[in-house]
Amino acid sequence: MALRTYCAALVGPSLMRRLLLAQVALLALLWSLGVGFVAYEGGQDEASLKEDRLYDAVLAVADHLADQPARQLDAFRHVELALGEEIDAGLGPKLVFEQGGRVLYRSAGAPEHLTTRRIGAIEMLHADGKKWRARTKVSPRTGLRMTLIVPADPFSIFITLNSHGLYLLPLLISIPFLLIPAWLSIRLALRPWNRVAAEVASRGPRDLAPLAFRPRHRELAGMVENINSLMRRLQEASERERAFIADAAHELRTPLAAMRVNVEALQAQAVEPRQRELLAGVVSGVARATRLVGQLLNLMRSDASRPEQAGPVALDELLQDRMATLSGIADTRGVELALAAEPGLAVHGWRESLTSLIDNLVDNAIKYSPDGGTVDVRLARDGDMAVLTVADEGPGIDAALRERVFDRFFRDPRQTQSGSGLGLSIVLAAVQRHGGAVVLEEAREEEREGAGLLARVRLPLAAQAGLAAPAG
Repeated sequence: MALRTYCAALVGPSLMRRLLLAQVALLALLWSLGVGFVAYEGGQDEASLKEDRLYDAVLAVADHLADQPARQLDAFRHVELALGEEIDAGLGPKLVFEQGGRVLYRSAGAPEHLTTRRIGAIEMLHADGKKWRARTKVSPRTGLRMTLIVPADPFSIFITLNSHGLYLLPLLISIPFLLIPAWLSIRLALRPWNRVAAEVASRGPRDLAPLAFRPRHRELAGMVENINSLMRRLQEASERERAFIADAAHELRTPLAAMRVNVEALQAQAVEPRQRELLAGVVSGVARATRLVGQLLNLMRSDASRPEQAGPVALDELLQDRMATLSGIADTRGVELALAAEPGLAVHGWRESLTSLIDNLVDNAIKYSPDGGTVDVRLARDGDMAVLTVADEGPGIDAALRERVFDRFFRDPRQTQSGSGLGLSIVLAAVQRHGGAVVLEEAREEEREGAGLLARVRLPLAAQAGLAAPAG
């Protein structure tokens, strides 16, 4: 798995790799332009052909050695070396010495079928499939013809440079030495970017405060300002939404209570069984609506950006209090509540939020447990965490839906009990506010119908929490 992740990171899009490749491509382009310029200049070079003193000096030496052929040939070789034949990788001037129609000396690589027509003039000639510039001068004493030939085709010069490794080889050698400093320089240049990315990654889903890092760099400052502007707009929209829902829920509580009182009064006065049945349905619907309004208010309190002052909350005492309050609901269903709480466990948080967490977990467990079933509530320490588990004997939730049921208003399609789909959303909001985690599991290990559901909540203990109210 780690290898697959590493390979995916290598082949996936990367700004670092893009910048490195851009630098390598720029280096290759500049080097190619440099080599092309050298090839072009080499094809235009006529300086050596115009040096009359060179011709005169070489012909004078050759005339003096005319009666010593071996020494004359040796002189020709030294002249060729002086012109840089070996250093220029075959691109330097070529020499051809002729006398009486017989070739006395020809440089390696010089075209064999190249004949100048004008003595002393620079001519553009074609031989061996290439273009050459050549100039011939003749010794007035011995008739020795000296022809100096230089390449005149830039493309041929470029091919020659490449064939001798003077184009690709320096480029390949320099790339590794370029990549390391380029990588270091890019990493240093991207440090402000990485700081912004790290701060964004550290934010929770409800933390919409502006980014604390303020880059001085013009390119990054604009992006951070746009992110902060988006954060402000999202926070304002979220606060408007919470305020609207909270206000609407609060306003609905009074008319719903009045409606229930009036319907119950009518129900007491009803004579016919059908009327009582219809009014009982209305009372049930009003009760569900009242419960939904209460859950909406609890959810808005859980999402509040400025919650009340946090403090240590003894979980064992809070559990005992809430179990006593919920025992009446359990008795009407014939459900037994079992509590096993390790004493002395406290979390740093908000009592009202923790009360909503416990009430919703236990109430759901009671609701979905069969008549005569048992709801098992346990509290224990696990290192620096308090672990609260609530297990029921109901139908449970499919593993594929255990993440989705935390979404607002989502309910398991198999459930037959009425509900709003907000209970577990309130639980998740309360757990996240306290820096904890919640998971849903099978209450029993065996896979069978009605295996039950176990909600496991982990909360940091007060001594380790050091919690501050999150923003957003």
